[in-house]
Amino acid sequence: MPEEQHLNEELRFAVVENITPVGKGTRVCIDTADILTPTEGVLAGNTGHGYLLILSENRASAAYPPRTFRINAGGVHQYLFQQDHTRYLEEIRGGETLTIYNGTEPKEVPVGRVKMEKRELVRVETNWHGERISATVQQADSVTFLKEDATAVSITELEAGDRICCYPDQPGRHLGEKITEDITEW
Repeated sequence: MPEEQHLNEELRFAVVENITPVGKGTRVCIDTADILTPTEGVLAGNTGHGYLLILSENRASAAYPPRTFRINAGGVHQYLFQQDHTRYLEEIRGGETLTIYNGTEPKEVPVGRVKMEKRELVRVETNWHGERISATVQQADSVTFLKEDATAVSITELEAGDRICCYPDQPGRHLGEKITEDITEW
């Protein structure tokens, strides 16, 4: 595995359990004002239990040319992990700075624009040592995850049993900041 793909001790690999179509919803594309590598992306997820590493659109597919600046990050409702706090994807705007993860360490990049559009979505549910970590993403081959063997896998090719990169967390946030509270999320 190339050096840039070694994962720090906080990022882990969860086993994909379910991939379920959920219908049409609004997804968020983040266009950075920088070029991203194939292993860079954002940590996004449905709940505070954790986040999946959603990679940049840095590879060609049958339907899309590479867009080295873009991350198709998923549904507007998702948490976007930003080092020690979270934001909702819906809140991200052009002109801000965003934390990008590449498996070794975070880096800051400027956001050029944010694009929200209605698209068909799927829910990816994973298991990391009994904790369910999930994300809702567009059903498109431009949406990719980092597998344990350091290769990228598109949501259209992802299967139950695959192991993909995640960041486990604990629920309990208010306005993005960690709080001590009993909370249940699904």
